[in-house]
Amino acid sequence: MSAATVRAVLLDIEGTVYSGDGLVPGAAEALAWLRERDIPVRFVTNIDSRSPATIVDQLVDFGLDVSESEVFTPIAAARAALDGDHRARVYPLVNVAVHGLLGGLVTSPPYTHVLVGDCREVLSYEALDEAFRAVRDGAELVALQRSRYYKRADGDHIDAGAIVAALEHATGTQARVLGKPSTEFFALAAASAGVDVSQCLVLGDDALSDVAGGRAAGARSVQVRTGKFADQHADGVVDSTGEFIDSIAQLPGLIGGLHG
Repeated sequence: MSAATVRAVLLDIEGTVYSGDGLVPGAAEALAWLRERDIPVRFVTNIDSRSPATIVDQLVDFGLDVSESEVFTPIAAARAALDGDHRARVYPLVNVAVHGLLGGLVTSPPYTHVLVGDCREVLSYEALDEAFRAVRDGAELVALQRSRYYKRADGDHIDAGAIVAALEHATGTQARVLGKPSTEFFALAAASAGVDVSQCLVLGDDALSDVAGGRAAGARSVQVRTGKFADQHADGVVDSTGEFIDSIAQLPGLIGGLHG
């Protein structure tokens, strides 16, 4: 990817734009810099437990100017991927608040898809078993994301990846992943900004979900040394040959340097 082809920026949120209870220093200024140059932004996140509107509210509370159309989640990817399939009948192993975001996709048996995401509010043996039986009966197993864990102010918490892995193991199938790091997710996010993914720069704190995923999709991918970086570096996950900046505060300098 050449420097002159950065036509949009796909920004991870947690660990990149904000960390814990506040913005990463320089995030507001970096976003303002992109706005001034009419570079489209998509806030790409694997948050699948709440609506884009609530994510916008959080970012606005932090002092950012963000519109709902700029927030791209696995739920948005699911709508984009499945809305065109008039046969789609989805069993949702996700929190109830997400059901309404899926529109008419959530219905009754026979199911064509089992959609798995953050399900901490509804997870039970019965719910897991119904998902298992639907996949065994021919439904496609679809994961909103398969992250191992996520960070909160009080530490790390298990994420939906463990549930997806359990269903894959029990059914002998491989899930179709619609969240990061899937190439489909990044391609759909880029399309929502009106560009090809090869024209995007991906910036995130996760070496796998953000950097490797974006690179596999054809985007230029850069890792920040905030958020998950320290943990992943200690675990040997970080690709030492990759491209890094200390934080989002250095994004204007990176893109400005690319464009000369």
